[in-house]
Amino acid sequence: MSRELMGSVDHIGETKTAPPQIKGFHHIAYRCRDAEETYKFYVDLLGLKPAAALSFDKTPSGEDKPFMHLFFEMGDGNFIAFFDAPSSASDETFGLKDGIDDYHFAFEVGTMDEVMTFKTRLEEAKVPAFGPIDHTFCHSLYFFDPNGLACEITTKDACHDAYMKEEGGKAAQAIAEWSEKTKAIKQARMELFKAAD
Repeated sequence: MSRELMGSVDHIGETKTAPPQIKGFHHIAYRCRDAEETYKFYVDLLGLKPAAALSFDKTPSGEDKPFMHLFFEMGDGNFIAFFDAPSSASDETFGLKDGIDDYHFAFEVGTMDEVMTFKTRLEEAKVPAFGPIDHTFCHSLYFFDPNGLACEITTKDACHDAYMKEEGGKAAQAIAEWSEKTKAIKQARMELFKAAD
């Protein structure tokens, strides 16, 4: 994909239109290797509600590439979605991704007991799970789905809201300090990108 299509903040000062409030995610979508395998993992193992399995013969741009778009509903009414597009993904697409620290999605449950119930359930299904890990404001259990995507089951600790409020008040300063600290590293990385183009 061309870098010209990527978003930028270079001209953010020129905007005059106020943004409408984003209510939350409707869905987050990922590729999957196999619709049936993904269905079994998210519905039969994790207990999400099947919401839709939409089959198409053409892509939105009109290409003859059949695909299925799956939606699984969470308790808050939002969805996680997947694309099974067998003609446009190699098997390498579905290896373990770079790691949980690169990207992952976190499913929230109400209690630590529920986190531990998921740990037991994953172990019973022979799915490796790591944790729970204490993040000061929440406890999290980590694992990978059949598509190599990193997943998390998390629960808020009692201090969660106060912790996030305090940290939110310091966010701008923390980002400014981080930007200064990492500026040289990022500039060197961008020079490598430019050299590769």
